[in-house]
Formats: sequence, C-alpha cells, structure tokens
Amino acid sequence: MEDQTSEIRIYVACLAAYNNGILHGRWINADQDAWQIWDEVSTMLKASPIEETEEWSIHDYEGFEGASISEWESFERVSEIAAFISEHGELGGKLIEYFGSLKDAQDAISDQYAGEYRSTADFVQETTEQGTDIPESLQYYIDWSAMARDWEINDIMTIETGFEAVHVFWRA
Repeated sequence: MEDQTSEIRIYVACLAAYNNGILHGRWINADQDAWQIWDEVSTMLKASPIEETEEWSIHDYEGFEGASISEWESFERVSEIAAFISEHGELGGKLIEYFGSLKDAQDAISDQYAGEYRSTADFVQETTEQGTDIPESLQYYIDWSAMARDWEINDIMTIETGFEAVHVFWRA
C-alpha cells in the first residue's frame, strides 16, 4: 500500500462570521480522532469575531484523493475517511470515490484486492500462468490485452493510480 504524502485536512468556517461577510475559519488535520477535530473547531468558534457562535461548515478539503466531503459531514465520518486514506493513500480515496461508500471501499481492500501491477494484461498473464501450463510454442500467440478486457467485463475491477500502477480487485 501507499503512504499518504500530503496532509489530509478540512477547512472549517464559522457560519455566523461568514453570514456577516467575515472569513473566519481554520484548516484542521482530518487524520485524527473526531473529538480532536471538534476541539479544534470549538477553539476556532470561540475565537470568532461574532460572539457566542455555534454553527460551522466545511468549506474546503485537501488530501482526500477523490473522496468527497460534504459541508455538513460529521467529524466522525471525516476522521474515518481520513484514516482510511492515510493507510491506503491515493488508492483509498479512489476506492471511496468509485464505490461512494467507505464500508464498500474497506470491504474491497480487505476481501477482494489482488495486488498492484504494471497493467491489467500483466495481472491476467501472471494469474493465467500460475494456474495453467502454457506450451512455449503458444506463449507468443496469446493476446493478454484482449484477455484483460474480457476479465474486466466479468471478473475484475481495476483502479489506476498512476503510470503503470494498476490495482486489481476481484469482483464480489
């Protein structure tokens, strides 16, 4: 798995200040416990130029690698998504984006992940050669790319995270 290199964070703004034309908020590390996020939001709200404010919203986010965060997302969910992306890097964010669900992304990575390959054709070739003895005289006639397309239709799902970085998942 990949290590997360960029910071995973949210920008939380004070809505009372925002509604009065004042930008007041703070970038907060999302890769921490939900209560720690809330503590930082609470500190930001106490420092607001508008007295006794309680309302906030997430106005921006970074490092979520394609996973979406709504302006009213719970800090518990933000923390869970950030932890998953911190552990799995860009692949984690792209899985959440693909499935639209953290739970489905977690299930895919733990139950269906087949590994990272240079291409889908490389995966198909390796998997086929591990399970089948292919006569040397036929090896150069096999169209691994065509087989890969067929496998993607029926058997596997792929997520590309970069040049020659294809992550393969068995379909459930």
